[in-house]
Order: sequence, then C-alpha cells, then structure tokens
Amino acid sequence: MLTLSPPWLTFDLGQPMQILSFAPHNPGLVEASRILWREVRNADLTEDLDAIAWLGAQLEKREASDAVCFLTSRRLDAHRSAKATEDGVTATAVVTAGLSNAERIGTRLPQTWMQPPKQWGTINIALRLSCPLGLSALIEALSLVAEARTAAVLDADARLPTGAATGTGTDCIAVAAPKGSAAFAGKHTVVGHALGRAVYDATLAAVRDWQRDAGGW
Repeated sequence: MLTLSPPWLTFDLGQPMQILSFAPHNPGLVEASRILWREVRNADLTEDLDAIAWLGAQLEKREASDAVCFLTSRRLDAHRSAKATEDGVTATAVVTAGLSNAERIGTRLPQTWMQPPKQWGTINIALRLSCPLGLSALIEALSLVAEARTAAVLDADARLPTGAATGTGTDCIAVAAPKGSAAFAGKHTVVGHALGRAVYDATLAAVRDWQRDAGGW
C-alpha cells in the first residue's frame, strides 16, 4: 500500500521482508516492513550538510528508523507504480524519476553541462516481490531491476553529449521479498519476467513524466 503525505511517501510492504538495497538509509541486507521516500529541494542539500545523518534524524522523529529510505528532489506526487503477475508471482514497482544528473554508463559529464540546470535528479526504485527468495536470487533480482531501469531510460531517448543516458549518477534500488530458499530470479523465471515488466513500465512512465515537466531534451 502506498501513502503520500508530503514530504514523505511510504510503501507499506504488508509484512516484514528482507530488503536488499543501496538506499541512503538502512542500506545493505536488512529486514523491514516499509520503504520510504523523503522529498527535499536541491537547495536544502548544501555542501556542508551531512545528508545521511540528517535523513536519519528525520526518520527518528517519524519513528521510522527501521525503514529503508530514499532521498529525492522530485515531487512525490509524480511517483509512478506498476504491477505484474506471472504464474502466481506478483511484482510491484514504485518509482520516482528525474534525469537532471543523467549519465551514460562508462562516461562522466561536468555537473555544469546543463544550463540552466534542471532539478529532480535521481531514479529511485522500490520493488516488492510476493514470492520467497534466497539471497542469491535476491541479488539477481536487484541486477534485473537495474537492467529494466536502463532499458526504460534508453527507450525514453534521453540524449546527452556523451550519447543516450542509461541512468543517473545517484540512482538507488531496493528489492523486498519474503525470506526463502529459491536460488534464481533470472529472465527465464516467472520472478524475473514479472519484475522486469513492472519495473520497466513504472520507470518509463516516471521518466517520460519528468521529460514533460522539464520541458523536453
């Protein structure tokens, strides 16, 4: 269940799950029952601010220190979600997207290349899977989320001086699933098929919304 209460967006997983992520708060492999987004303005993230400590303090005030949490300057009502079910396995993806700090993998752009600068950078993706997974399958699922994100960004045709963007420099992914022993979640499995469709659809919709709001590229 999703609850929007700016500056927070909460993805309630419905039960405690293992979550593998590189989110700024509670990264790594943890157990939690919700994934949050905290909206900020770019101007709030000053050079001398310890953003990780600040976010931790914000979550403590909300009594949500146990949650996995993203940071985004994209407005939270622009989030997009998609669900896909294959043979009884359901994947639910929630995405916020902005491409103001977009990059093409293997290249780097000076941060001043876009003038005037656009806001709303970072693609944050949370994925909930209904089926239990072992750790190796959870890792494989996270890699497929990244692949689906990249496919969506490429299909949105966000062009950079270095070529087509493949993501941003600050993308974050969190994958949640019940604990289990399933060893695989690749593209030939129902898990991989379901999560790929859900993540691709939600990411493409979120990126295209950003392109419209940012005035196109």
